[in-house]
Amino acid sequence: MLKTATPSRGTPLSPPLMLTSLGGVLEEWLPKQRWFAGKGLPITELSVVSMTELHPGCLHLLIRSRHAGSRDGCYQLLLGVSEDLPPHLHHAVIGRPGGGPFEGLTVYDALHDPRSAMLLLERLRTPGAAGPLRFERDAQAAIPPGLTPRVLDGEQSNTSLVYGDSFILKIFRRIQYGINPDLEVPWALAREGCARVPAPVAWFWTAEPRRTTLGVLQPFLREATDGWTLALQALASGRDFTDESYELGRATAEVHLALAHAFAPGLPDRHGGGRLAAAMIARLDATAHQVPALAPYVSRLQAAYDVVGARVPGRPDQRIHGDLHLGQVLRAGNRWSVIDFEGEPARPIAERRRAQAPVRDIAGMLRSFDYAAHARRPWQPQWAERCRDAYCAGYASESAWDPRQQGALLRAYETDRAVYEALYEARHRPDWLPVPMAAIARLAKGH
Repeated sequence: MLKTATPSRGTPLSPPLMLTSLGGVLEEWLPKQRWFAGKGLPITELSVVSMTELHPGCLHLLIRSRHAGSRDGCYQLLLGVSEDLPPHLHHAVIGRPGGGPFEGLTVYDALHDPRSAMLLLERLRTPGAAGPLRFERDAQAAIPPGLTPRVLDGEQSNTSLVYGDSFILKIFRRIQYGINPDLEVPWALAREGCARVPAPVAWFWTAEPRRTTLGVLQPFLREATDGWTLALQALASGRDFTDESYELGRATAEVHLALAHAFAPGLPDRHGGGRLAAAMIARLDATAHQVPALAPYVSRLQAAYDVVGARVPGRPDQRIHGDLHLGQVLRAGNRWSVIDFEGEPARPIAERRRAQAPVRDIAGMLRSFDYAAHARRPWQPQWAERCRDAYCAGYASESAWDPRQQGALLRAYETDRAVYEALYEARHRPDWLPVPMAAIARLAKGH
C-alpha cells in the first residue's frame, strides 16, 4: 500500500518553502519531459503560479520556468509525495529532495498513481472547487465511479489517462491562459450535432490568475485505430490507402462545414493576406537560424508565400482544426472521427482560436501522407501522391470547392507546415529531420 506523506516538522507549506525542496529535482526532471518547451536552455528560475492539495500526499501545481533564452513557460504538474514508493511507481519518480520540507521523501508524477488518477476522476464526476481549481461536467453525461485508470502510451505533447476504456482525460501540460480550443471546439460541434468529433463530458480549469483550461474528459473510442497506424499498416502490406483517404477527405469537409456554422466567420480583411505572408516569412527566417540545413532554401521558399500576400478576400476564413494530421483522426469500421483540436501547442492560444483558411488543415493532412510514405523503407512517393489526390477528391465531394484548384495557395501552406516540422524535429526528434527537409527541397523547386 502506498504510504502518502506530508512535509515534515508540521511547517505550513508555502510556495517559496516548497521550492526549497522541489526546485532542484524539478530543474533536473522537467527538461527530460517531451512536453517541456525549454529544452537546451538552462532554467534560470522556477516560480509557483498556484498550488492546491487535491488530497493528502498529492499537490496540483502550476509552475513557471524562466530561461536565459525566450522560451519561458507555465506547466501543470500533479506531484505525489511518499515515504516508501511501491515498485509499480518507480518509473514515475521525479526525485528525492535533499533538504527543505520534503527532505527524505520521494516525489513522483502522481498521474501514474492509480489512486490519484481515480480521485481526479471523482472530482470531475462531482463538480465543485478545490482552491482555484474548478471542476465541471455535462449534466447529461453518465460517468460511472470506480473506472480503472491507465496512462496512455505514445509520444504526446500532453498526458492522457484512459478510464476503463470508456473515457479519456487529456491533461494539458504546457499551459497558456484562456480557454483551450480542445474544449471550446468539440463542445461547439456537439451543439451543432456533428458526430465526427467526441463531445466533452467533463473538464477542469483554474480561476487564477485568469480562467484557463487544464484538462478535458471525453469518450474513449476503444474500437478505433488512428490514421497513422492504419497508413503504416497499409504500407507494410503493400496495400493502397486511397479509399480510406477519400473518406477521410469527406470527414474533414464535414467538420469544416460544421465549424463554419458553429463559429462566426472571420471578417474580410484586405490586409490580412499580407500580414499572414509576413508572419510565414518571419517563421521561416527564425527557423533557418535554428535549423542550419534550412538556410540554403530560404529565398526560394519565400516566393511560395507571395500568393498568400496577394490573396483577395473571397471565401471567409473560419475556425479550423489547426494541427490536422493522421495521428489526429481515428477510424472505427468505415467511419472516421477527428480528435485533438488543441492546435499547435507552440503557437499562442489566441492565434490558435483565430479564424483561418481551411486550406491550412488540408495542407497538414497532405504533409502527413508524405510522412507516412517516408516512415517505411524504401520511400514510396507515388503512394503518398495517390493518397493526397484521393483525400482532396473526397473533400471536394462534400465541400463547395476542390483544394486541387488552389494549388499555389496549398503549396504556400504546405511550405509553412514543413518549416514548422523542421523546427519541431530538430528540437525533439533529430532522426526525423530528413522527412521535412525532403519536402522543403521539393517545395523550393515549386512542386
